[in-house]
Amino acid sequence: MYPVDLPALDETDLTSASELYVSALESPAHHKNDVFQSSQTSQVVITASNVRRLQLFEDDQADCTLLALHLPDDPTQVVALYLHEQWWDVNDVLRTNSKSRSGLLMVQSLMERVIVFLLSQVLERSSEEEALFSPHPRTESCKLLWREGQAVGFYTIKHKGSLCDSWSSQSYLLPVLDTVLVRKSWRRRGFGLQMLQDFCSLFNTEKFLGVSAPLSTRMAAVCWRFLQQHEEHQERLYEVEAPGCWSRRRNIWLKLQLGKYSLYVNEKSISASADRNEEDSSQKVQADNSRLKSASLHIDTEDSPPPISSSMEQIKACDSSQGGRSPSSKISETGCDLPAHTDDLNSGPPTRPAKSRNTKQTPTSKLSHSAESSLEKSEAEKTQKSVKRVRRF
Repeated sequence: MYPVDLPALDETDLTSASELYVSALESPAHHKNDVFQSSQTSQVVITASNVRRLQLFEDDQADCTLLALHLPDDPTQVVALYLHEQWWDVNDVLRTNSKSRSGLLMVQSLMERVIVFLLSQVLERSSEEEALFSPHPRTESCKLLWREGQAVGFYTIKHKGSLCDSWSSQSYLLPVLDTVLVRKSWRRRGFGLQMLQDFCSLFNTEKFLGVSAPLSTRMAAVCWRFLQQHEEHQERLYEVEAPGCWSRRRNIWLKLQLGKYSLYVNEKSISASADRNEEDSSQKVQADNSRLKSASLHIDTEDSPPPISSSMEQIKACDSSQGGRSPSSKISETGCDLPAHTDDLNSGPPTRPAKSRNTKQTPTSKLSHSAESSLEKSEAEKTQKSVKRVRRF
C-alpha cells in the first residue's frame, strides 16, 4: 500500500501531525536520531536541520503544512515526505496499487494534491533550478496522468468564470490550460499531446479555448503537432493572458505559421517543415528578382525612361483630389491605388510613343525642304509683281 491508497487525510490532520513531529524533534528531551533509508541514497539522519516545512497551497486560506526530509548538504534535494505518521520515499508517494488509476483522472483527494505538489515543486529540478511552477491554489482543477502504477504528469485548468487572482474581481472569459508537466523519464511518448487533446475534448462545447502565456518551447512543439493533426482546432486555440479578453489572446496556429515560437530543435518534423517553408520562400524571392530583372531589361531595350514622373503625377493627383484614405489604403498604406497603366493619368489626349531607333523612318526632312523652296518662290514672284507696279507709276 502506498500513501495515495491509504484512508484519506484532511488538511487539519496533515498539518497537526507535521507540527507534532517537529515539536518532538526540536524538544530537548529528544536525543535519539532516527535514520531514513532512501532508495536512491544511503541512510539519511533525521535532524531538525534537514527537516523543513512546505506550504502545500498558495492562497489566503489557512496554511496546510507538509514536512520534507532533504539531504544535509542540499536543501533542494528532497528524499522523503512525512505522511500518515511516517516517512515515505518521494518515488513511493507517486505510486499506487489501485488498478483503477490509469490514464488521465481528475484530482479529488488531498493526497492526490500532494502528488501534484511533489511533481511541480520538488521533483524534476536540479539543485541550481527553481521550482517549475508556483504552488497551485487548493481549488485548482487538476488532472493526473497515471501510467503503470505511478503518476507521470498532470495538467491544471482555469475554468471560465473563475477568479484570476485573490486581489481583483477579474475572472477568466474562457477555459484555459494553465500548467502542463510530464516527468523527464516519461517524455517523448506523446503524453503532452494526449493531455492537450483531453483538455480540448473536456470543453467541446466552448467556441474558444486558451493556453496560458507564454508558451514554452516544448509546449509550442506540442501545439504544432496537435494542430496539424486536428485542423478543426486551428481557429479555436489561443495563447492568452488573464483574463483572456481579445486584447490579451493570440491565435496559436497563426503565430506558429508566422514563426513566432522557437520550436523544440529535436522535433524532426518541425525542423523539416521549417526548412521547406524557408526553401519555398527563397525560391519565391529568386523568382520575383528574375521577373524584376527581366522587366528592367525590357525597358532598357525600348529606350524609354522608367515612369517615375508618371507615378509622381499620380501620387500628387491622388493627394490633391482625395482628402482621406481610400479603402485600399488599409493594405497599401499609401492612400491611393496605383493603376495598371499610368498613361491614363495624363490630362491631355494620348500621345503616340516615340519611334525606336532601330525602325525605318519616313523621309520627313525632304518633304520639309521642298515646301520651303516653293514658299520662297512664291514670295519672290510677289516681290517682282510689286516692283513692276511701282515702275508703272
